[in-house]
Amino acid sequence: MISFNAIKANKMRSILATLGIVIGIMAVTILQTAIEGINLAFEKSIASVGADVLYVQKFEWFGKEDWEVYRNRKDITMKQYNYLANNLQSAESVCPSAGAGGTVTYGEYSSENVMILGTTEEYQRTLGVGIDEGRFFTKRESDGGWPVCIIGMDVKEAFFANVNPIGKTIKVNGYNLKVIGVNEKMGSMLGLFSLDNRILMPLNKFFKMFGTRRQLTINVKAAGVEGIEDTKEEVKSIMMRARRIPVGGKPDFGINQQEAFRQTYDQLTGLIKAIGTAITLLSLIVGSIGIANIMFVSVKERTKEIGIRKAIGAKRSTILVQFLLEAVSICLLGGFIGLAIAFPISLMINAYLLPTAMPMWVVALALVISAIAGIVSGFFPAFQASKLNPVDALRYE
Repeated sequence: MISFNAIKANKMRSILATLGIVIGIMAVTILQTAIEGINLAFEKSIASVGADVLYVQKFEWFGKEDWEVYRNRKDITMKQYNYLANNLQSAESVCPSAGAGGTVTYGEYSSENVMILGTTEEYQRTLGVGIDEGRFFTKRESDGGWPVCIIGMDVKEAFFANVNPIGKTIKVNGYNLKVIGVNEKMGSMLGLFSLDNRILMPLNKFFKMFGTRRQLTINVKAAGVEGIEDTKEEVKSIMMRARRIPVGGKPDFGINQQEAFRQTYDQLTGLIKAIGTAITLLSLIVGSIGIANIMFVSVKERTKEIGIRKAIGAKRSTILVQFLLEAVSICLLGGFIGLAIAFPISLMINAYLLPTAMPMWVVALALVISAIAGIVSGFFPAFQASKLNPVDALRYE
């Protein structure tokens, strides 16, 4: 109670002392809410990649080679896909896919730059694609190159907002396609592009419309996440033979997986965390020094009070705890103020810049850091106060 009365008696000094802590807690809270929000968005985004799926392409997602090297590599062909599919033993399913941008038209409405993806009936099983309405195309439709398609949620909302799209005919680059299904909403890929602004169709129909000279991706679903490395090694060995690369030669293709995204993301967020932590620590150190200075002044001003309390029997530990409580209370006050300011700022960041999230552990972390700062900054002044000789303290003017 004495500690709180001392803080109330010096309101302005206490408020000024908390400014450094307020800024530090604001920094750490906003940083953590941004990182937490980005983490949640990242996990949601890469879920579409699939932790147990391999993507065989002629380039690596985050490769170290120059783009010229990747561009000059030979495309992966259907012949190589068939060779891999016929020889691969450890995979659950395999399918090819090829993409191109296209213009979609329905009635008087038109949309450009829609991703058109050609694939086979195994795509749904391999990539775990969910169907919101209708169905996926069958093996017969796939092999026969039937003019059918599955549309993404963005395409449905653009053309069929208040209409059932199943059975309707749309035009893709002038070709008629019958809508037989609608994909479940998938969101965006790392906030860069929408996964719902696309149309899936049989690969053979895609080749008729766009030609066969397209970059082919072979999608391989492993039997499980735990066996993905074994599947990856088997895919590499078979593709080396399919592309006639000698034993010991350098692969001219990439086997991409979700882990590549995760490693690159961890490196990026690690750097952001390091810079943010350095800024936060600097703010907290400055704030702690300010509070320590105020507490030393407080000890000087209340020397006589300390002497009286010790003369009537107060223990050193009691004096120590009293001044520590004052320092911790001031820092916690700064922590609450910092949180109160950081919360609306994080909402504004979420609305206009980046996704943010403030779980309870972020609030708890901010308050724990505030308390630790109070203990660190208040210990030496409190220790000095507890060591005062009561006789000398009573004489102090």
